[in-house]
Amino acid sequence: MAEQKTLSGLTEQQAKEFHEQFKITYTAFVGIAAAAHLLVIAAKPWF
Repeated sequence: MAEQKTLSGLTEQQAKEFHEQFKITYTAFVGIAAAAHLLVIAAKPWF
């Protein structure tokens, strides 16, 4: 039986795998951005 494809063209399993990797990547991005902001605030506070 052929697996059904979603609107994106991915199978449900592929979509779940993509989502897991996306969550990891997004969390890392937010963490790096937060650290960069804290470093800027520490170096040049605006108050």
